[in-house]
Amino acid sequence: MTYLQCGRHRLDLSFPRVMGILNVTPDSFSDGGHHRDVGEAVGHAERMLAQGAAVIDVGGESTRPGAEPVSEQQELDRVLPVIERLVQELGALVSVDTSTPQVMQEAARVGAGMINDVRGLRREGALNAAASSGLPVCLMHMLGDPSNMQDAPRYDGPVEQAVAAFLEQRMTECEAAGLARERVILDPGFGFAKSVAHNLRLLNQLAEIERLGRPLLVGMSRKSMIGQTLGRPVDERLYGGLALAVMAVERGAKLIRVHDVQAHIDAIGMAWAVLEEGSRK
Repeated sequence: MTYLQCGRHRLDLSFPRVMGILNVTPDSFSDGGHHRDVGEAVGHAERMLAQGAAVIDVGGESTRPGAEPVSEQQELDRVLPVIERLVQELGALVSVDTSTPQVMQEAARVGAGMINDVRGLRREGALNAAASSGLPVCLMHMLGDPSNMQDAPRYDGPVEQAVAAFLEQRMTECEAAGLARERVILDPGFGFAKSVAHNLRLLNQLAEIERLGRPLLVGMSRKSMIGQTLGRPVDERLYGGLALAVMAVERGAKLIRVHDVQAHIDAIGMAWAVLEEGSRK
C-alpha cells in the first residue's frame, strides 16, 4: 500500500482520495467570499468531511487567472484561525494552499499536515520553509504567475513532456535542498498557463506525469476548460468535472481536488470499483 505521512495523519493513497476545497478569500473564481467567516468556513469543512473528503485544502490567496497577490499578514489572518479550528475541533487533515514561506511555517505550527504550492516552491524562501516543515508538499506546474499565466501560453513541444520535464527538474532541485522525493506530490497544473487544448491533451497523456513515480493531484473542478468546451457557466460545470475526475483516476491520479465532494466521491468510487474488478483478472 502507498501511504503519505502528513503530520500526525497517515494518508492511504492505495486508492483515490478526494481533497475538498476551502477558499477563505474574497475573489476566488468559483466560491470567492462564500467562506470568509471562520465559523462558516469550519461548517463547510465539516460537511465536506462528512461527505468523505480525506483532506481539506485551505487557501487564503486567490490563484485565478489575473489574480493579484495578497500581503503575508492578510494571508496569515485568513487561514490560521480556520486551520487551527479544523485541526483542534474536527481532527481534520488540512492542506494549506500557499506559496508564502511564513504561511507554510505557521500553518505547520498549528497542525496543517500538507503544503500545496501552485508556484512549486519558487517564491524566495519557500523551498527552505517547506523542507524544514517535515510535511509532504504538492509541487504544481505553472509558467509565470497567476497575474500573467494565461497570456497566450505556448510550449515548444507536447505539453505533457514540458510539464513532466519541469516537475522532474523541480523534484531534483527540492531534493538537493533537503526535501526528499518521498514527501513530494505532483500536480500538472490544469488551467495554469495552459489553453483548453493544452489541458485536454495533458489529461489524455497524464501517464507521462504518472511515470515520474509520485502521487498525482489533479484539480479541474469548475474550471474554464469545462466552460469553454461545453459552453457552461461556472455554476453548471459539475457534470463535466465528474467526467474529468473519472478520466484522471483511470490515468493514475490519487488525489482529486474538488468543490463538490459528495458527487465526486460517488463518481470516483464507481470508477475505482470497475478498475479494481479489472485488475483481478
